[in-house]
Amino acid sequence: MPAYIIFTRITTIDQKELEKYWSLIGETMKGHPIEVLSPYGDFEVLEGDQIQGVVVAKFPNMESARKWYFGKPYQEAAAHRKAGAIYNGVLVEGIV
Repeated sequence: MPAYIIFTRITTIDQKELEKYWSLIGETMKGHPIEVLSPYGDFEVLEGDQIQGVVVAKFPNMESARKWYFGKPYQEAAAHRKAGAIYNGVLVEGIV
């Protein structure tokens, strides 16, 4: 079943760190079956606190999503994301 990683950016802390993350993210996707469905597109918060942005990425399954997320290349890039902003990240299984 497909799986989705959803990141929501809550607050930016250091724009330069965030930009460094963005410059590295594409390289982490090479060789992984990732389809970015919504890269910081328009959004509307229907419930809860305001956020600054949303990214939705689709994977063929939970295992492939975890392989990318926990892989060394992404974790090295994610260090810049974590230094640059406060995010929530969720991995959710979809349906066919």
